[in-house]
Amino acid sequence: MIINLSPSSCSLSLSRFINSKSHISRLTKTHFSKSLSSSSSSTFHSKNQFLHEKNRYPLGRRRDFRSWVIPGFDFGSNFESTQSVLEAVGVLTAIIVVHESGHFLAAYLQGIHVSKFAVGFGPILAKFNAKNVEYSLRAFPLGGFVGFPDNDPDSDIPPDDKNLLKNRPIFDRVIVISAGVIANIIFAYVIIFTQVLLVGLPVQESFPGVLVPDVRPFSAASRDGLLPGDVILGVNGIDLGKNGPSLVTEVVDVIKKSPKRNVLLKIGRGGGSVDVRVTPDENSDGTGRIGVQLSPNFKISKVQPKNILEAFSFSGREFWGLTYNVLDSLKQTFMNFSQTASKVSGPVAIIAVGAEVAKSNVDGLYQFAAVLNINLAVINLLPLPALDGGTLALILVEAARGGKKLPLEVEQGIMSSGIMFVIIVGLFLLVRDTLNLDFIRDLL
Repeated sequence: MIINLSPSSCSLSLSRFINSKSHISRLTKTHFSKSLSSSSSSTFHSKNQFLHEKNRYPLGRRRDFRSWVIPGFDFGSNFESTQSVLEAVGVLTAIIVVHESGHFLAAYLQGIHVSKFAVGFGPILAKFNAKNVEYSLRAFPLGGFVGFPDNDPDSDIPPDDKNLLKNRPIFDRVIVISAGVIANIIFAYVIIFTQVLLVGLPVQESFPGVLVPDVRPFSAASRDGLLPGDVILGVNGIDLGKNGPSLVTEVVDVIKKSPKRNVLLKIGRGGGSVDVRVTPDENSDGTGRIGVQLSPNFKISKVQPKNILEAFSFSGREFWGLTYNVLDSLKQTFMNFSQTASKVSGPVAIIAVGAEVAKSNVDGLYQFAAVLNINLAVINLLPLPALDGGTLALILVEAARGGKKLPLEVEQGIMSSGIMFVIIVGLFLLVRDTLNLDFIRDLL
């Protein structure tokens, strides 16, 4: 499965694509600027607007949880790493459950027959039946689906039953298909509102340069005198401004292009500045590496609402800000597809992002969850087979034909081809993202 979360006829398990933007770059043997994305929900290098500017949002620049992410799980024997992965899986599973619950409740409350509600996909681990619905927990908690008995040959419901989904009026079916998206939008707002009430709204103030959060032992950076907590203020005599994540890419590019050649770094340290000459080691592909992590240099603070009305105001502003960025990211993905296609990430990469967010700051899980919900809602509305938007498109075609449905074989052919495409892409991303995890690359 892929996740940008969305299934077809209500089936989150088949796949979705989520672009995730990560701006911490690992200047090491395995990764450079492959921050989990370069495009939106991928880095969209040049147009990263997930961090809102102060003059646009009075609360200031907001935190981009993806800016902390390292492309891969930092697995170890410690409890913290395991806990952060479980928290990320829990967030993803909760979003899936909410999406599928939207479909389920919209059908159930209208008296439409539902046969299955599954969390996860693959082999069934546990199940029970209640009111003719099979509820199951499956082996891989990265998807889910709601099943309808419309075309089930084993169903004892007559094919002309008025409460089969396919036999209900167009408006009833639109409600059922749209309900997953609506549920995720509501859930995203509730998450943001909860964050505002419990921990305050995070705002971000940017400072010049690029932060060095970590330096690997025995690396070129360690050998030449870089220290964790240093701030790179200039490269080869050129001062860096405070333009956010794009600075990380600039520094990464210089390092990559300078294997075995001195790079002069102006370093901010202890209230002063020093010049450090670093000689990048050479990777097998001929690029340079120095063995550090890089991230935008910013400070996070919290703004607490003074009353419930201000809490709603903060939440609404944050919700629309995040929604704008998701939509803008999606637009950039399609406009620059040849450059951004490789940055589309599946569930493995998403969990890697979430694990790093949870490890860095549990508060970041709020925005992580909110953005995933909004991403799922937006992606699901695309008029593509195997997505909710594809099903809605077929219903609209039916409405345009005066209520006359497309031939069953045509409709099934469209949906089957879409599902097959999603499965193929999902498997590809699953394998690719797994192989790109740091601890897997270290084993290979």
